[in-house]
Amino acid sequence: MSANSRMTVATHTLTWMALVCPRRPEGIVTSDQIAASVNTNPVVIRRILGGLRDAGLVVSRRGQGAGWTLARAPEAITLKDVYLAVEPDPLIAPHPATPNQECPVGRGIPPVLRKAYDRAEESMKDELATVTVADVLRETVT
Repeated sequence: MSANSRMTVATHTLTWMALVCPRRPEGIVTSDQIAASVNTNPVVIRRILGGLRDAGLVVSRRGQGAGWTLARAPEAITLKDVYLAVEPDPLIAPHPATPNQECPVGRGIPPVLRKAYDRAEESMKDELATVTVADVLRETVT
């Protein structure tokens, strides 16, 4: 099993946009430009940007001068916003197979673990809500 890096790529993307967009005419950047900073394929960036757009964090422009820009000020985008935009699945998932219902542990463990996992995820979201893209940018470039 490998770790998911969508959150990291999305945060890198938004932080880079917060740095570069104000310096560009009309504040527009392309997925190719973002991909160069992230060091990944522009297709990966376009997928991430799609989720960020659906969440209202970025806006796309088509046609002449096509590209992407932030939909909100970096101070108004929290890492919780980013997480909710790009991580549709729970932080910790239960086993995909139903445990043996004849076993007392197999029968009783799913709801116990789900409650613990839900509390852990809520704690993480609460912490992510305290950090903005502007915070990340400030700590990154100083």
